[in-house]
Amino acid sequence: MKNILLIISIIFIFNACSSKQTEEYNKPALYWYNKMLQQIATYQYDKADDTFTSLESEHRNSPLLPSALMIIATTHMDDEEYELAVYYFDQYIKRFEKSGLKDYVRYLKIKAKFLAFKEQFRDQKLIDDTLHDTNEFIAKYPNSSYIYIVKTIQSRLYMSKAMLDIEIAQLYNRIDKPKGAKVYFAKAKESWSDIKNIKKVDVPWYKAIFE
Repeated sequence: MKNILLIISIIFIFNACSSKQTEEYNKPALYWYNKMLQQIATYQYDKADDTFTSLESEHRNSPLLPSALMIIATTHMDDEEYELAVYYFDQYIKRFEKSGLKDYVRYLKIKAKFLAFKEQFRDQKLIDDTLHDTNEFIAKYPNSSYIYIVKTIQSRLYMSKAMLDIEIAQLYNRIDKPKGAKVYFAKAKESWSDIKNIKKVDVPWYKAIFE
């Protein structure tokens, strides 16, 4: 029995040492960068995140880092992981503010937040936050190549905000509170003056009953 336990212990120690030997660290920036690209190419996005973290932690001043950050952010946006994409875009803006891509990155962040909308009447905070970003973009970058796309997104958000206020106003009418209804109809007109011509979003019946 003692011999068996000794053999098991030796095997365990050997396996532990082997796993440590295969652990990767202290690699050149280009190694991590290429590995991240390979993982993205094979749809291993979780592993690509870990590889990016290794690149970032070991080479914080690498000239490859801005490019890697943009690639990992746009990869998550293409994969419809919009919250994660917005996180990476925010990191890029904070760390590489002086980059010539600053209006482009902010446009991508706005686009990611806009695409993140799932429920028309349940994403009020997301609407307000994204509207804030669009207003800021239009004020800071009036000559940007992306200004008209951002303005289109802004218009759609204002229409969504108006529709939300109309729904609340109609609810107040149903419960016989005309003053509350008047307030929210006025708020809807502030967001979009031509509220009569806003086309309602088609919602499947199985979702509509919960709206």
